[in-house]
Amino acid sequence: MAGDTGMAGKVALLLWAQTLGLAGWCPLSPAGAQTTQLLVEPPWLPAVLWERVTLTCQGSGTAGATTWYKDGQRWGQQGRDHVTVTESGTYRCARPGSGFSPPVTASDDSLVLQVPAWVLLEGDTVTLRCRGWWNNAVTRVSFYREGKKLRVLRDGTELSLLPLQLKHSGRYSCKGRVEYRGWKDSAPVTVTVQELFSVPVLEGPPEPTEGSPLTLSCLSTPSPLRPRAPLLHVFYQDGQVVGGPQGSPQLLVPAVGVSHSGNYSCEVRSEGGAVRKSSARLRVTVRMPVANATITPGPPAHRVRAGDPVSLRCSVQVGSAPVTFTWLHNGQEVARGPLLELGNVSVGHSGTYQCVATNQLGQDGHRVFQALSPELALEVTTWGHRNTVAAGVGGTLLLLLLLVGVIVAWHWWHCVGG
Repeated sequence: MAGDTGMAGKVALLLWAQTLGLAGWCPLSPAGAQTTQLLVEPPWLPAVLWERVTLTCQGSGTAGATTWYKDGQRWGQQGRDHVTVTESGTYRCARPGSGFSPPVTASDDSLVLQVPAWVLLEGDTVTLRCRGWWNNAVTRVSFYREGKKLRVLRDGTELSLLPLQLKHSGRYSCKGRVEYRGWKDSAPVTVTVQELFSVPVLEGPPEPTEGSPLTLSCLSTPSPLRPRAPLLHVFYQDGQVVGGPQGSPQLLVPAVGVSHSGNYSCEVRSEGGAVRKSSARLRVTVRMPVANATITPGPPAHRVRAGDPVSLRCSVQVGSAPVTFTWLHNGQEVARGPLLELGNVSVGHSGTYQCVATNQLGQDGHRVFQALSPELALEVTTWGHRNTVAAGVGGTLLLLLLLVGVIVAWHWWHCVGG
């Protein structure tokens, strides 16, 4: 039994050392300064006096400049970084430059509930153990959380919490029949479970344009105590998986279409899936591109004279480059490009004009988007200012000729009649 206890202590110490290595041991305070820490060996809280308990003070400042406190009073073990505890009580240490350590309690009670002395994170497996004084046998053990009974064990003395969740935080205690001492209740101990990573937030453009690329980012902050814990990311659209599980926190859609509109969310999972957290939904609506065609000279000059220079221009209000423009005259393709130069127009240029805006082809060879402008009606007339003047002069001459003819006819009739 002693060998098993020693081996368990070594394993626990190894896990403790690994945890310290992941956490950098001295965590940073909000101000960025190191805090003094108090290591306990064996790594269980509270420590029990029937085991050899060693406390080690770590922090900034000069080595050997440690001040020890027991039950709030200065303790005689000054200047030493390591001390052995032989009396029950609450111990703390202080180092210049990093302040006081958290307290560590050493107990000599008849029944003690112990929790691991290392940092507890979501997803971990933790065992609480109910121990009798000097390892006396304990039977009919009951475990409590916040005063409410969790479980009753007739033979066992350990309660496993797996996987750890934030809701497991709280004050625990145990009750049992200790050999030679009868029924006893342990003092409560506090279990604090810290986040492995924060609840993710999904970010991305809520209104991408059809044909444009879309990038969604699933942002979650890992615990500084385990910053390199492998995390997996899963993306959902309207409840259906559209990406992952994957290590990358981003989902890339090279070119979105109308079908990509919907409600998106993401989920972050720990390795093995023991811890899962989902983001709030993000509504994504794909906007359709709008093409617009204009004539120069502009309205109301859609009726132009034959021989005048006319040009048409096409543009897209929203969309992703590069965009190809195609011009239709009475429904037939006549040119390509954003500018259509008709030059000196003739009557044959009359009709309806329309431009088609299409962006580059996708990898699958299909158009990513196509937008049609409204139709423009162009009327080319041969009647201009000079034609009107010529017609006016011709009419005057004709009237004069008719008048002269009447005069000549009257004169001839008069002569013949005489």
